[in-house]
Amino acid sequence: MLFAPLDSSYLYLGGDNSLETPNGYRGDGRENQSATYSNSSPSPPVTQHGKARKERTLLEEAQDVHKRKAEEDSKKSEAQKVAEEDEKILQAIASRRKLVSDLELAKGIEYAEAMKTSWRPPRYIRERTEEENDRIRQKFHIIVDGDDVPPPIPDFADMKIPDVLLKFFKKNGITQPTPIQLQGLPTAFSGRDMIGIAFTGSGKTLAFCLPLIMMAMEDEKKIPFVKGEGPVGVILCPSRELASQTFENVQQWTAALRDDGYPALNTLLCMGGISMADQSQAFLKGLHIVVATPGRLIDMLDKKRFTFDACKYLCMDEADRMVDLGFEEDVRKIMSFFKHQRQTLLFSATMPRKIQDFAQQSLTKPILVNVGRAGAANLDVLQVVEYVKQEAKMVYLLECLQKTPPPVIVFSDNKNEVDDIQEYLLLKGVEAVAIHGSKTQEERQYAIKSFKGGKKDVMVASGVASKGLDFAEIQHVINFTMPKEIEDYVHQIGRTGRSGKTGIATTFVNMNTPEQTLLDLKYLLMEAKQKVPPFLMSIEDPRAAQGASLTGCPVCGGLGHGISNCPKLEDNQRRQMAAHRGADVGGY
Repeated sequence: MLFAPLDSSYLYLGGDNSLETPNGYRGDGRENQSATYSNSSPSPPVTQHGKARKERTLLEEAQDVHKRKAEEDSKKSEAQKVAEEDEKILQAIASRRKLVSDLELAKGIEYAEAMKTSWRPPRYIRERTEEENDRIRQKFHIIVDGDDVPPPIPDFADMKIPDVLLKFFKKNGITQPTPIQLQGLPTAFSGRDMIGIAFTGSGKTLAFCLPLIMMAMEDEKKIPFVKGEGPVGVILCPSRELASQTFENVQQWTAALRDDGYPALNTLLCMGGISMADQSQAFLKGLHIVVATPGRLIDMLDKKRFTFDACKYLCMDEADRMVDLGFEEDVRKIMSFFKHQRQTLLFSATMPRKIQDFAQQSLTKPILVNVGRAGAANLDVLQVVEYVKQEAKMVYLLECLQKTPPPVIVFSDNKNEVDDIQEYLLLKGVEAVAIHGSKTQEERQYAIKSFKGGKKDVMVASGVASKGLDFAEIQHVINFTMPKEIEDYVHQIGRTGRSGKTGIATTFVNMNTPEQTLLDLKYLLMEAKQKVPPFLMSIEDPRAAQGASLTGCPVCGGLGHGISNCPKLEDNQRRQMAAHRGADVGGY
C-alpha cells in the first residue's frame, strides 16, 4: 500500500479509488494533476475516433495492484488457511526438545550409527534381494521406513531363538510370528532403534521383550552379574496393570530358559502399590531386566537402588502415551539417568504423526515398522454402534450382554459410573468386577485375577484397562460411554478380536456424544469397512464445505477433524496448565 508523506494534502484511504484532503474533500485524484505533473506531462494520446484517452496515474496503478491482491486473498480458500494454521501448530509441537539424556544434550552428543549386536540372520536370508523382502512385506501388509532395514523372517527358527523357547511358544499356541514380529524381531535383534505400530493383540509384547531377554542372556553368559550391577534394559509402561502383565510374560520366558539349563536372569517389577521391601531379594544379585512405571522408577533411581550405568536397552510400551505431554517430563527425567548410547524401541497401536516425527528426532537411524494405519481399528472386530438414550443405557446393557457368552468387558470414562454399572449388574445376578484408578492395588489385582481366571464374567473398567492389557478370549467389548478421543476407542475395542480371532464391540452413543467424536467414529467405521448406521452417515463434515483436506488429525489420528480442533491437543494443554499450577501428573 502506498502512503503519501505526512505533509501531503492527500491521504490514501484505499479500496474505492478515492482521495481525501485534510478538509474533507473527496475526489478521484485528478483535480490537481496538472500541479503534480506540471507542464512536463505529455499530451493525452488520441484514439482513432479523435477522443482523448485517459492517462492512468501511478497512484491509480498502485490502487489496482492492491485491489487485485485483495481479490486473490479473498479467493484463497478457507482450506488453505486452515492447512497453514495446522502446519504452524504441528511445527510448534515438533520443535520440542529431543528425548535424550541431559549429558548428551549438554555435550551435544549425537550417535551416527545404531548399536552393534552379534545377531545375524541365516545366510540364505541375508542373500535375499530387496525385491524378495518387499514381496514378503506386501504379503503381510507391513510398511517399513528407514535405512538398511533388516529382512523380514517368517519363521521363528530362522531368528536363532533357543529351541526351548520355540517349544514353549508352540505349547502356548504360538507357531508362526505375527506381522509385527516377523519384521520387528529381526529389527530389534539387529540393534536398531525402532518405532513399532500394530493393531492391539498383534503380539507386540513378544516383539520387544524377547530381544531384551536374549541381550541380557548374552551378557550374563560372558561375565555373570554380581550385586549392584545392571540392569541391561528397562521396559517402561504407562500403567501398573500393563507393567504387571508384561512382567509376567518376561518371567514365563526367562523361567523356561532357566529350566532348560540357561543362566537365571534376575527381573524386577518396579511400580507403585507394591512394597520394595518385598522385592529386596532382587537386589541381592545382579539385576538384568526392569519392568516399570515412570513414577516408581524415578524414585528408585533417585534413591540409587540401582543405576542405568550399564543400561543399553529402553522400550516404551504404549509409547504414544509415554511420549505425550502427560508423561513427557517423567520420561525426560528417566532419560537423564542413562550414561551411554542405548537401543530405543517405541511400540503402540496408535502412533499419530506428531509422535512419529518427535520420536524420529530422538532416535538413532530409526526404522518404522507399521502394520496397518496408526490409529486404525482392528479389522477382526465387528463394530456395532447403537443410539441409546442416557436413561435407557443400564437396561439395554443387560440386553447386550445376552449377545455373546462371557467374558465381556464394559468400558466407561467415569469412575463413579463404573461403580454404578457394577452395582447394577450385581443386583441383576451378573458376576461382575470393577477396575479404575481410584481402586487400591489389591482391589485391582483381585479384579484382574478373578476375571482372567474365569471366576467373574464381566469386568467394568475405566480407561486404565483399555491400553495394553491382554485378556484371553474376550468375546465382547461394550463401550457404555463413547470415549471423547478416538485413540481410546481403538484401544478399548482392541481388547477383543486378538490373535486373529473375531470379536464384537458395541458402542452406545446419544445426544451427549460430541458431534466431532461421532464424525471421527464415522470415518473409522468406513475405513474398516464396517456398517455405518444412518444417524452417523447423516453427519456432515464441515471441512468438506470449506474444501479442506480430509486427511485427519496428525496429533491423535482421528479422521473426522483437523489439528486446530483436536480434543487431545486441548486436553494436553489443560494438563500443561494444571502442571504449572502444581498438579501431580506422574505415573507413580
